[in-house]
Amino acid sequence: MLSTLLAFLGACTLIAASPGPSTVLIIKESLRSRRSGFLTVLGNETGVFVWGVCAAFGLSALLAASEAAYTVTRVVGALVLVVFGVQTLRAARRTKGEAGLDDPAQTPAKTGFASYRGGLLLNLANPKAAVFAMSFLPQFVPEGAPHLPAMVGLAALWAVYEVGYYGVYVWCVGRLRRVLSKAGVRRRLEQVSGGVLLLLGVRLALEG
Repeated sequence: MLSTLLAFLGACTLIAASPGPSTVLIIKESLRSRRSGFLTVLGNETGVFVWGVCAAFGLSALLAASEAAYTVTRVVGALVLVVFGVQTLRAARRTKGEAGLDDPAQTPAKTGFASYRGGLLLNLANPKAAVFAMSFLPQFVPEGAPHLPAMVGLAALWAVYEVGYYGVYVWCVGRLRRVLSKAGVRRRLEQVSGGVLLLLGVRLALEG
């Protein structure tokens, strides 16, 4: 049991360390404030748990088996990524030439719910997350354990573990925020973040 748990947490670490749209969004929102960053993490991990529960009940298998359902989810996910990317690039343009952005206190306000919703929406709009949860979680169900409760428990542990993992990102960005929030640096980070999100959205839309 202990070896299985350690292997599961090790796999969760590798998954979280792999760069993706969620990481980009979490870092971008952490530039606003630690609160925005952490709420984005909570939204993202709510999505992780939801997909894990769907995998436990076999709903992810239905998504993977239905080409139409997968295509619709993929297109919606691509649109979400493109919208987030465009919004970030527009924010970078607004940053150029604006005074007062060297002061983190002058960062445009954003509601906590908007940060949470952004993280949740980005995760739920990714059909790959659903299919991955379906293939990932069953590997770590202990032999002889009830399948459904074990899968739900693993999904919860996965989400909680990633809250802690991404919380370190939020803390680190917060520590460097005064430097990263300088107008020139912030603009470059937003340009890179927006470009990455936009490219990921286009790539997802073009996938067969």
